[in-house]
Amino acid sequence: MFIKGVNLGNWLVLEKWMSPHLFDGTTAEDEYYLPTQLSREAYEARILIHRSEYITERDFAKIKSIGLTHVRIPVPYFIFGDRAPFIGCIEYLDRAFTWAEKYGLKILVDLHTAPLSQNGFDNGGICGVCKWSQTPEEVEFVLNLLERLAARYGGRKGLFGITPLNEPITEPMWTVMNVAERYRPVDPELARGSAPNTLDFLYGFYQDAFARIAPHLDKDQYVVFHDAFQLKAWKDFLTQPAFQGKIILDTHQYLMVAEACGCEQSLSGYVRWIEENWAKDIAEVQSYVPIVVGEWCIFNSYAVGKDTKGGQSALNGMDFEQNVEIFTPDQKKAIYQTIANAQLKAWQNGSGYFYWNYKLLLDTANEPSWIGWDSWDLGLCHDKGWFPDV
Repeated sequence: MFIKGVNLGNWLVLEKWMSPHLFDGTTAEDEYYLPTQLSREAYEARILIHRSEYITERDFAKIKSIGLTHVRIPVPYFIFGDRAPFIGCIEYLDRAFTWAEKYGLKILVDLHTAPLSQNGFDNGGICGVCKWSQTPEEVEFVLNLLERLAARYGGRKGLFGITPLNEPITEPMWTVMNVAERYRPVDPELARGSAPNTLDFLYGFYQDAFARIAPHLDKDQYVVFHDAFQLKAWKDFLTQPAFQGKIILDTHQYLMVAEACGCEQSLSGYVRWIEENWAKDIAEVQSYVPIVVGEWCIFNSYAVGKDTKGGQSALNGMDFEQNVEIFTPDQKKAIYQTIANAQLKAWQNGSGYFYWNYKLLLDTANEPSWIGWDSWDLGLCHDKGWFPDV
């Protein structure tokens, strides 16, 4: 089994930078505050139109046609419509399973957000707040939610697996990303006490999540644990007999994070980092547990033409308004092809990958502040020849 997949991010879980127009007329930076700044009618119209049009059957046919085998679908904690004022979206996930089964694709259902957030990122649902693991009733809510998802889709031909929680942050990444400064909370009182999760907590949560999910899965379906940005902290936990043959480790590897950790912002610097760090680490982990790179892309500051400070954009206050292309189309194609091929080679040391993301709703041609961000869009990367046929 080698997974060749792509994420359907920004469909059922919104990220402002991926479709800024959904946030027009508001100051909201995340999905938590969007419905507080729109009328109920306007909020429902925006969300329902977006969900109906952003991903359709046509996209599953396209994904299959370029040689991919799997899709990872981020879903929110309010997927069942039981957390007002948010609108549930389980019917769209139902449709995705029908499409996937029609076109011979497999789905990894990824719980991408948790109440009060597991990381404080915008992709965690609310910026600057990270208190989910400190709130026992919300931890139990998530466990029940996971069991409901497993009961609904376990045994479905299209299910590959379920990820109990996306990117629960721990101390090292909390520091690298400087969460308290990068993601300023709207409500400081709500954010008070925010802190990274501990590994001890995550060991217990993953154990409990596995117990809720696994009984509903067929033998070729998996529970997929995110590594919490500590790739080598899981060997003893994951090799316990109860998990054998039923779990996969998920790691997310981005060049923008490598830059924040000291990777040289040059083509040779990126390739060296990929070969000397990621390829070796993935091979080591794969020796005792299957591992997939659940998020990665070819985005990098070198191709953008300036240091993005860990992937920050004009939305984060970075000065990109006067950004200009510094490479010709052929030069940029060569840069991206080299980076794509180096990463794809590294991922061969594991069990597969999911590119982030399938598509974005950005105008990188007319808005100079988004130069370079088209490299997050796999469909566009493939059409431009930046990403090879797989």
